[in-house]
Amino acid sequence: MNINFDFAFFLLAGTLLTGVIWLFDSLVLAPRRKMNRDPHEYSGEAINTGKTKVSKEPVIVEYAKSFFPVLLIVFLLRGFIVEPFRIPSGSMIPSLFIGDFILVNKFSYGVKMPVLNQKLVDVALPERGDVAVFKYPRDPSIDYIKRVVGLPGDHIAYYNKVLYVNGKKVETRRLGEYSGPGEHNPAHEYIEDLQGVEHNILIIPGRVGLDAEYIVPEGHYFMMGDNRDNSNDSRYWGVVPEKYLVGKAFMIWMHWDSGIKFERIGKFIE
Repeated sequence: MNINFDFAFFLLAGTLLTGVIWLFDSLVLAPRRKMNRDPHEYSGEAINTGKTKVSKEPVIVEYAKSFFPVLLIVFLLRGFIVEPFRIPSGSMIPSLFIGDFILVNKFSYGVKMPVLNQKLVDVALPERGDVAVFKYPRDPSIDYIKRVVGLPGDHIAYYNKVLYVNGKKVETRRLGEYSGPGEHNPAHEYIEDLQGVEHNILIIPGRVGLDAEYIVPEGHYFMMGDNRDNSNDSRYWGVVPEKYLVGKAFMIWMHWDSGIKFERIGKFIE
């Protein structure tokens, strides 16, 4: 089994280490300290016996007791409930900008064992239109974020910058020239209706796109970026196995890219 030695692994290791130190101290060291404590220590009548006092708690134990509850809470929250991510690229513009800090619902696609990434409990499956975080199939140590376009069994086609799902054209409505941040090429902005899920996308008219057709295998998902001509997605490297799904992105909690954009904070991801 391939285990990625990333932040989750070190967080787990730190939690276990501090927990073991605390437990060992509680079961072994603390009773010894209590037995060796000077009986006059708290009476104000302590005498110099020539023996070294061992009643003081070791520094490493003090640190373990301080850090273990914090690490445990962070591990449980990050591993099972919500995990923060930062958007590093412009592939999801205009929905997500470089510098957006997002929250991802970790149990939306099933409760998984942190680090091992094995599913423990089925909750739900991705729906078309979800903005999902997943492990990049060619290098699972890297996290990607794209929109779910194709579900298992779907026939996906992309020709002349037009998306087709199961033989039906996905309708779009042009808004005009894109004037927002992050995309430096002249682009047109559209509202795309992905079978009931409306969201904005960008098309760069002068850029040659990749035309192809795909059948999504069972247990896999076809992902595309909203910045259609500036996205490294399933059109280029294939589908995403269900086991690589991390969770569903649902909110922007901070934006920092050469400054804070307060209007981005608290924005829900559509």
